[in-house]
Amino acid sequence: MTILERLQADYDRFPENQSFDLYAEDVYFKDPLNQFRGVAKYQEMIGFIQKWFINTRMEVHGIEQQDNEINTRWTLYWQAPFPWKPEMAITGRSELKLNDAGLVCSHIDYWDCSRFSVFKQLFFPVSSSTL
Repeated sequence: MTILERLQADYDRFPENQSFDLYAEDVYFKDPLNQFRGVAKYQEMIGFIQKWFINTRMEVHGIEQQDNEINTRWTLYWQAPFPWKPEMAITGRSELKLNDAGLVCSHIDYWDCSRFSVFKQLFFPVSSSTL
């Protein structure tokens, strides 16, 4: 199975049973909320999502590789763990870079929205018509 096939499979079952062996020990991760190094921290972040978010799913709109760079477009959906269980979503893209061993050494996520617009979804939930 190629790395693209493995990543696609990870996205399809996100956040369950992720292939952390695809990542270098010192992988660099960054998104609008987090920035850190290390596959252990990456596992912790995914574990947090898995524990606290409800009905989490990732829809991949595109995934392609050119040399040592992989680019994906996606939408992440979930319900927040509040009594009213607001439905939330973020669309964005990821840039993954591979090291010489073929492991992901950098994973940077870019959101198509601001952090504030995500926060607003707690009180004004998204619907499929607003995405």
